[in-house]
Amino acid sequence: MKAFLDTSCLLKLYHNEAGSDIVENTLSNGVEAISLADIAILEFRSAVWKKVRMGEINKDIALGIISCFEADYDNFQWIRLQFHIIKTASELLMIYGKDGLRTLDSLQLASALTLKNENAIFLTSDKLLRALFKKEKLNVV
Repeated sequence: MKAFLDTSCLLKLYHNEAGSDIVENTLSNGVEAISLADIAILEFRSAVWKKVRMGEINKDIALGIISCFEADYDNFQWIRLQFHIIKTASELLMIYGKDGLRTLDSLQLASALTLKNENAIFLTSDKLLRALFKKEKLNVV
């Protein structure tokens, strides 16, 4: 089985925080591959530096977290940001923009939808994205 993680859940693998145990337990139950949207690379760094700005971690810890993630790049299946994903994200904004869907989450959702017909589970800690995963009939954990 595959697992798609948005950045909110991906970060939980590299920084112990609320929900980290749930993500780790879920991934240890029959998940053979983890799929990520390309934009997770940018979002991950942004989220780590936000933790520094908020005083949750220091710069050295941030650099270590980012380094660990970079070392794991080859362990993930990357969903490339291609025109069809941008087009789908644009269509999703027309449907869910009124509900609060924003640019990066529309790209995450469009990337996740590429796995809709596969044996996959979908993890997010974002309430809106979780609701939209469900509306799109994705197997949300």
